[in-house]
Amino acid sequence: MPGDNPSQSAQNTGENPWLIAISVMLATFMEVLDTAIASVALPYIAGSLSASNDEATWVLTSYLVANAVILPASNWFALRFGRKRFLIICVIIFTVASFFCGAAPSLAFILIARVVQGAGGGALQPLSQAILLESFPPQKRAAAMALFAFGVVVAPVIGPTLGGWLTDSYSWRYAFYINIPVGALAVFMISRYVKDPPYIKNAKVGPFDNLGFGLLAVWSGCLQVILDKGQEDDWFGAVWLRWAFAALVISFIWFLVHSWRKKEPLVNLRTLKNWNFAIGCALIFMFGVCIYSMVTVLPLFYQELLGYTAFTAGLVVGPRGLGSIMGMPIIGYISNKVDARYLLTFGFLVFGITSLVFGNVTLDISPTTLLWPIIITGFALSFVFVPITTQAYGTLKNEQIGNASGIFNLVRNIGGSIGISVAQTLLVRRADHHQNEILNYVSQSSFWFEQRISDLSRFLGRAANPANGLIASQSQLYKQLGQQAMLWAFVDVFRYMSLLCFVSVALVWLFRKVQPGKKPPAGAH
Repeated sequence: MPGDNPSQSAQNTGENPWLIAISVMLATFMEVLDTAIASVALPYIAGSLSASNDEATWVLTSYLVANAVILPASNWFALRFGRKRFLIICVIIFTVASFFCGAAPSLAFILIARVVQGAGGGALQPLSQAILLESFPPQKRAAAMALFAFGVVVAPVIGPTLGGWLTDSYSWRYAFYINIPVGALAVFMISRYVKDPPYIKNAKVGPFDNLGFGLLAVWSGCLQVILDKGQEDDWFGAVWLRWAFAALVISFIWFLVHSWRKKEPLVNLRTLKNWNFAIGCALIFMFGVCIYSMVTVLPLFYQELLGYTAFTAGLVVGPRGLGSIMGMPIIGYISNKVDARYLLTFGFLVFGITSLVFGNVTLDISPTTLLWPIIITGFALSFVFVPITTQAYGTLKNEQIGNASGIFNLVRNIGGSIGISVAQTLLVRRADHHQNEILNYVSQSSFWFEQRISDLSRFLGRAANPANGLIASQSQLYKQLGQQAMLWAFVDVFRYMSLLCFVSVALVWLFRKVQPGKKPPAGAH
């Protein structure tokens, strides 16, 4: 069988594998970039479509729900319709839906378009990754994954900057229109260079797993809605959210049992019996929590506490992408010369140390104070994504890669969603905690407090009615109290992320060493 020898790849199709890599990377880059760009444009979308900010968040949630449902099911569709054909169809759906998102005259219209766009984009990452892994021999997969990582790691970093510039300079609609030329180029290159391997062409596909798909839609949809609206509705303080959580738990457990026992399930969870792949899923989950939390929290720090615009905050954190770009060629070159576990240890340790550096921020920093830590963070990310991927897939057969890629990317996306939700919740809850702590240590009857109020009252009373000086001074002190409390909340989140990175280092050494170009060890499947 074609997959019995892992060194066999799609290179015998006669196409240059690097052209294949660029073709599928374009599709992945477009899909990941669009998610980050849309998040920046939400306030503008709300204003333009006469919607509230809460209603506008469904522009993101509807996309994520549709994306999560299709993502793990992509392997069945690829086997049923042909992987190349299905990939082209998905790119076309995503591109056309992007046009309708940009042209949307109402909130309902854009929500429908985003659901369609999410369905088209859900399969792009797993299909692209599976094609890449099969197009290169194992000893060159690390270099291919370095190129793929450019789309997965760099796109979320430059997305807010590009989205802010497009929105400020033109309109939020161009955040969607920008996908049209990229999608057209991706369709042309995929149709020209990508070929289906023999096992895809000769695959015998079982009937569609309706129950598995339905359960997948329920639990993934409930999870995304809970994560998106949980903090806003006080988590389990809301009755509807408790019901949604009950539906999530029941449908998820049912899905696990069904997918494990069924002979030909929509998502074959038995792939997780492979030790390296299971550890890889755990680590990519941690990776998703770390990177998406950092991508969300650091710009928020500059915007909420330092008063930066979305575009300026994007420019300040943008050098992380420069660090990743510098790291990709290095990791692609040394991956086959150094044990991946050492590379992963280096990547997580450096990411954790830089998170500790972020935990020392103050309200007096300049735009360049964190320049080098931000660049180094991007560099460290290169040493995480590529080795995790090569280790996770290193002992799988080619026939297993398509199904495994769907699971792998779903776990990463779930990690990202949980990371963003937990980070936002921590910011709110820790800010309240620190505000109470500060108030406990500052007595309103103390000499310092009374002197400060007196000085501020006299100063502010000169510019306004002297009778209002006391109220203005109290308001000013309360604002400073809120800023300090929020600052410490950001410090807590950065330090929690650092701790998570150090825990990940221990998980790294649960991997079994993979020798590029050699057959999988006995019993690996």
